[in-house]
Amino acid sequence: MKIALLIDCDNITYHYIQTVLEKLGEFGHVTIRHAHGDWNSPILSGWAKILASNAVRPMQQFAYTKGKNASDLAMTIDAMDILHENKADAFAIMSSDSDFTPLAIRIRESGLPVFGFGEEKTPEAFTGSCSEFFVLGTNDKRNVNVESKFPEPVILKLRNAYGQTKKDKNRWATLSSIGKLIKNGKKPVSCKDYGYKKLTDFIKDTGLFDTCTMNGCLYIRLKDAK
Repeated sequence: MKIALLIDCDNITYHYIQTVLEKLGEFGHVTIRHAHGDWNSPILSGWAKILASNAVRPMQQFAYTKGKNASDLAMTIDAMDILHENKADAFAIMSSDSDFTPLAIRIRESGLPVFGFGEEKTPEAFTGSCSEFFVLGTNDKRNVNVESKFPEPVILKLRNAYGQTKKDKNRWATLSSIGKLIKNGKKPVSCKDYGYKKLTDFIKDTGLFDTCTMNGCLYIRLKDAK
């Protein structure tokens, strides 16, 4: 599947780009990577530093009027061009902005899936308009102190690994399945890098999971899993 990734840089942090690309890699090849924003703005300096290393093309849009997000309209036009030129089999929209709800609906009406990526604050209007929506980061207060000990990319890697594993009806997944997944990708995670000899102790100290033992096997479940 050829995927077109469109990024609303005014509305999402650059810290999530690796997580998004790794997730989309499960569905196909991200052949189009466009990042929209006013690149004269110092606010986007973090994005500017990582574009080339992730093969993302910056799409310049000047802010003609203060308080108006011209990038949203430019990104919508870009998506329609890609759609009508049949350059993609699926779209991915990286934004926490509900303004892209009509765009997601329009693309789906054309028979193409839309993968949405945004933070937990993303309005339901946008999350519901996507074929699948993936939450980036967490506002769970239980994880505030965790992130000071374990970097955000590690926390995201663990959460995404849990999302990819096979789980029983009560959302329990085996510890071994998580351990295999976090070792994959461009930035593998090893418990030894954080001073742990056992994966069990590492997982428990992150504070992200509940644990239980069934039939001699250790299972884990994300604390905020629904």
